[in-house]
Amino acid sequence: MSYSFKSDPSWGKRYLWSWRNLIYHWRVLGEENTNPVLVIHGFGASSEHWRHNAIFLKEAGYRVYGLDLIGFGKSEQPGPKKVNQLDNRFWSEQVADFIKQVIQKHASEKTIIIGNSLGSLVGLTVSARYPNLISALIAAPLPDPALMKSNSLVVKKRNWLTKINKKIVRIFFNLFPFKLLVTFIAKTRLIDIGLQFAYFRSIKEDIALKQIVRKPAQRETASRSLKAMCIGMGTREDVYTAPFLLNCLEKMTERPPFLLIWGRKDKLVPLYIGKRLINRYHWIKLIIIENTGHCPHDESPNEFNQCVINWLRLNS
Repeated sequence: MSYSFKSDPSWGKRYLWSWRNLIYHWRVLGEENTNPVLVIHGFGASSEHWRHNAIFLKEAGYRVYGLDLIGFGKSEQPGPKKVNQLDNRFWSEQVADFIKQVIQKHASEKTIIIGNSLGSLVGLTVSARYPNLISALIAAPLPDPALMKSNSLVVKKRNWLTKINKKIVRIFFNLFPFKLLVTFIAKTRLIDIGLQFAYFRSIKEDIALKQIVRKPAQRETASRSLKAMCIGMGTREDVYTAPFLLNCLEKMTERPPFLLIWGRKDKLVPLYIGKRLINRYHWIKLIIIENTGHCPHDESPNEFNQCVINWLRLNS
């Protein structure tokens, strides 16, 4: 069976939610009392990036939720003074509370998470820390600098040198001129060049896609939030890196089913990482989409949507 997609960047009813004195944006599409799916965007994107998928999932019988992680999209963009640091631990807590406070109709209800890039890492973090909330996880793809190393699947304890490196990272990013950098990138073609690197096809005529990324970057508060992200991801504890989180899942007797979807032409997170993961963790399934880059859900939505629905029918 084949499926087609309908595009709508403004999909769903939209709301603002207060969490830890922070305001974030979320949306929902679909009928009550249907299986909940939470889609989580990647770095620089927002829930609008699921423009080719939300309506399809709704028509397939799911209630689709999307949120803008703190620091992205229409959500608040706090700096280090307000949140100290933004990392996948922080965002996993945002997602877990969102599931418990907004999605769940009863304590035993579980949610399917579909993530792109950073959203996949956040979804993995939620699955490892709050497995009782998740019925299945789809990561398209799964990035983490820790996975790029040759010994990436070995979790090491921190030593005194690592602690010094963390202090250096904090000092460097606190002194770095983020405001000048973000302003320059957002007002020039550099942002389009960077976005094109994430896609295999040309995005030259995709004005809607460019606006999804450009508008949040042009907000006055974007630079301070980027600083909090750089500090957070650069100094996070090993227990929040993908190798440790995957090892946590492996030890579980009842872990959520886990699907990886990878674009064969992904230049940001090469396919060999996905292949290495399934060789190490045999309970993970990998699907490769041809002629596709780092955003398979947006670049090849027909294939992506079909892969998702076929797999979910067998695993959720």
